Amino acid sequence: MTDDESTSAHTEPRSFLTCATEVARLLGIDDSVEETGAPRARLLAHAARKPLLRREGMPEEWFGPLMAAAVHDPDPSFCRWFVEPAVYAFGRRRVAAALVDYLRSGTDTERAGAARAWYSAGVSVYPERSPLYGPGGVRDPALDELEGVYDAWSEASMEVIADATDLGMLDRLLYFLPTSRADYPVRLHPLLDTTLATVRAHPDPRIRNWARTAGLDAV
Repeated sequence: MTDDESTSAHTEPRSFLTCATEVARLLGIDDSVEETGAPRARLLAHAARKPLLRREGMPEEWFGPLMAAAVHDPDPSFCRWFVEPAVYAFGRRRVAAALVDYLRSGTDTERAGAARAWYSAGVSVYPERSPLYGPGGVRDPALDELEGVYDAWSEASMEVIADATDLGMLDRLLYFLPTSRADYPVRLHPLLDTTLATVRAHPDPRIRNWARTAGLDAV
């Protein structure tokens, strides 16, 4: 994974409302949405969902705001509204690499958000779903090539697991780790063994049970 495949995680405190407002601004959506019982940030996200997928092109400078909105969206179901158009426009590889970067160097909030958004990065793409798929319905396979990115995610996940206190984030990170030792490159085996020891000593029984149910055993 090269430097141009990732994006620097923000270090200053941000909110989902700030991020959703920025995406709405880029789309020219009036951010003075009326309250209807839903949080204002969610209303802005909803207003941006279809316009994002209907675009025929997306400027380079939109990538950062889309990823920021995705990782700051507190709902693991709705963060897809930002991840999906980013996958169509910029490619699955770049989106996944950006989430790895957030997991490695983001704030605690951004790391938790990256863990929530990782599932959505695997969204299937179809020519009829969005003009962003590619000119004439043709897509460069390199956009979605994930060689090396999965290993980078596993490595970053295990590094975060060592000190994670957020049970929700910890549970998601464990869920996405490979369940076969053979699926980890040899260089990550020592880190895997350290992770297994950390998990087995965890005070939460559900977390402790992961290593056994995953079928991973230290050697």
